[in-house]
Amino acid sequence: MFETKIAIVVREDLATWQKLNVTAFLTSGIVGANPGLLGEAYEDAAGNRYHPLVIQPMIVLSADAATIATIYRRAMARGAKLSLYIEDMFQTGHDEANRAAVRLYAPDAMKVVGLALREDRKLADKITKGARMHA
Repeated sequence: MFETKIAIVVREDLATWQKLNVTAFLTSGIVGANPGLLGEAYEDAAGNRYHPLVIQPMIVLSADAATIATIYRRAMARGAKLSLYIEDMFQTGHDEANRAAVRLYAPDAMKVVGLALREDRKLADKITKGARMHA
């Protein structure tokens, strides 16, 4: 059992392709911010090598817009380190434009569609309270 929990919360009313896209981007943020999260490369019986994967399980949750806004506020109030995806990022085409989109908003004005965190298990549970397992 890990002392930390990786939780990804995605707004439930997104299109399937958007949910998958947001989850992928948020996961990359968690991996990039936490050296040592990647395990060793995989190898099959024929000797083919595959990229390493994250060593720790992740939980993917969903929430409506109001709940995800509450989760975001809780995370910010507790100083959690987040990966963040806002609605405007669906209209951009690259990282610099994504960062520029986020810079346009004060925290209370962002339309958060997804966030991810890796925190102490109990803290992660408190922050993500109200979200449910993604179906």
